[in-house]
Amino acid sequence: MPPETFLLSPYDHADMIAAFEALKNRLQTILPASADIQHIGATSIPGCLTKADLDLCVRVAPEHFAACDAALATHFPRNTGSVRTESFSAFHAQNAGIQLVVTGSSLDVFTRFRDLLCNNPSLLHEYNHLKQRYNGKPMTEYRKAKDAFIESALSSV
Repeated sequence: MPPETFLLSPYDHADMIAAFEALKNRLQTILPASADIQHIGATSIPGCLTKADLDLCVRVAPEHFAACDAALATHFPRNTGSVRTESFSAFHAQNAGIQLVVTGSSLDVFTRFRDLLCNNPSLLHEYNHLKQRYNGKPMTEYRKAKDAFIESALSSV
């Protein structure tokens, strides 16, 4: 089987917002009211190129993490290709990824990175250029370059 390929796709921003709201509403029935459910990833950033998948970040207090992790696991399959720690876990939903993270932990970077791209057109342009360079290439190569870009962007602020 050939390796998974990174492919940019057109998308309708309004459709992604509607999909986010629908999944957020579902998550609100599963998680405590204190869970901070955020639209993250490229579809949350106007003008960002994407493979047209939805990403959400659920930020919770440390004392709620284990219960939220267990609750999500009863409704969504785990993303076994992602790291899992005492403060982070990831799940799959239909054409969406859900990242559960303890607020303030080392992996609580998703909303910071989103906000950086939303507020820095030059950085967004660089990120889009990276995505264009890896379009059609193996996903593992893209993810490695993307991870390095995110780390560099976050360390520069």
